[in-house]
Amino acid sequence: MTDRLPHPPVRSDARGNRARILDAARAVFAEEGLSAPMREVARQAEVGPATLYRHFPTKRALIEETFAEQRRGCRAAVRDALADPDPWHGFRGLVERICELHAHSRGFADAFMTDFPEAMDFAVDRERTLRAVAELARRAQQTGRLRSDFVIDDLVLMLMAHQGIQHAPRTVRLAASRRYAAYVMEAFHATPDRGTPTPLPPAPRLQLAHTPDTL
Repeated sequence: MTDRLPHPPVRSDARGNRARILDAARAVFAEEGLSAPMREVARQAEVGPATLYRHFPTKRALIEETFAEQRRGCRAAVRDALADPDPWHGFRGLVERICELHAHSRGFADAFMTDFPEAMDFAVDRERTLRAVAELARRAQQTGRLRSDFVIDDLVLMLMAHQGIQHAPRTVRLAASRRYAAYVMEAFHATPDRGTPTPLPPAPRLQLAHTPDTL
């Protein structure tokens, strides 16, 4: 017999369990990072550990599926930036998009910025993105709009500092990220004091941890 039998349809309850697991993983990893245990994902999804591991046998498999959309978004941002006829605009847009993706999820930022064994495939995305930024930086420097002393390590330093935003309340995290990115891009600009400065995004209301109420 040469014809293969069709795969049995996935039961609706199994699809529902898988969807709940992914929703829970996005929420848990977004707030706690990749160090969050699998049992917390199962608890949030209201499924048993056996159900979780039946759908995702390893934590790496769960991480890859959880952040598939963010990885596609990062690749699309790289393609759009490299295709932009204005190198400075492409450079700026890519940096801002990276910050936005990281602000949405601590887990994605962890996977992108560190060498988690469970997220080793993210290293490929990271290297692709850094190469794109380096190429865009070279082009933007040729136009005179990016500081001539910018190096790719400056972007890494910026992203390391940006991880501090993960400790801000989720309601203001994205606004804080946008303002931070705007400040940094002004610093990267070769002529920040020429003409009218680019308006900054609205400032979110932030509070440092352990700040006395009397201040």
